[in-house]
Amino acid sequence: MEDMLRVGVISSTHGVRGEVKVFPTTDDVSRFKKLKTVVLDIRPEPVTLHIETVKFFKNMAILKFKEFNDINEIEKYKGTDLLIRREQAVKLEPNENFIVDLIGLSVVTDEGEEFGTLKDVLKTGANDVYIIQGKDGKEYLFPAIQECILDVNLKEQKVLVHIMDGLLDL
Repeated sequence: MEDMLRVGVISSTHGVRGEVKVFPTTDDVSRFKKLKTVVLDIRPEPVTLHIETVKFFKNMAILKFKEFNDINEIEKYKGTDLLIRREQAVKLEPNENFIVDLIGLSVVTDEGEEFGTLKDVLKTGANDVYIIQGKDGKEYLFPAIQECILDVNLKEQKVLVHIMDGLLDL
């Protein structure tokens, strides 16, 4: 399990006083209001930043960090991920998982066959969609609904699926 979770990506600067526009990669953009710190994912050593102010504009969060007071100081971090420690993450409901914990899980059918590996999760309006790379090398889209995704077992690193009629047809 990853210790750090991505909550956003710095997309651009905002103004000249060191504010940045952040594209949120979290389900709830308002969670930035509750965060005190984030980690700037730079190499070789990530840096902890202290959030001074938070504003919102359209689908973006506008953040001001105590460590930066000038556009020139922050501009070089465009495209950089903002991370939080797992203990800062929102509490999950039963049967909820962080996407980072799902990627790489082995996918097995309810008939006991190895099907492939979960590669990513698409966020859609209705339900999530699991992108699964089959053993045949093709990618398949599985809706994350009870009829299709029967069980997610992080301890065993497995997802149990039911292949609904027509699901594999292209």
